[in-house]
Amino acid sequence: QVQLVESGGGLVQPGGSLRLSCAASGPTDSISSMSWYLQAPGKQRRSVAIITNSGRTNYADSVKGRFTISRDNAKNTVYLQMNNLKPEDTAVYYCNLNTFSGREYWGSGTLVNVSS
Repeated sequence: QVQLVESGGGLVQPGGSLRLSCAASGPTDSISSMSWYLQAPGKQRRSVAIITNSGRTNYADSVKGRFTISRDNAKNTVYLQMNNLKPEDTAVYYCNLNTFSGREYWGSGTLVNVSS
């Protein structure tokens, strides 16, 4: 059973930066991709960024040029560097992991609050 533990959320002023981390433990040898999703209050969860096993990345239009997803394969950890944060980025951010066998796992989420 794969477990995902997120960290790095918190309160930040508009224009500030945060770095989220997601550490995966368990049978992680078949990871196909890792992603970050966000869920704003009263809204559906949506994709923010994805990084594949080969290192390819993709971003939601709303975060392109501000957020960067990266991965440390040796540590089974994925990061989300968030710069120039805006109030509309306020949400719970979830880590997602997919395996080549078709399994999907979620972290419990970390809250990012962008407010002055």
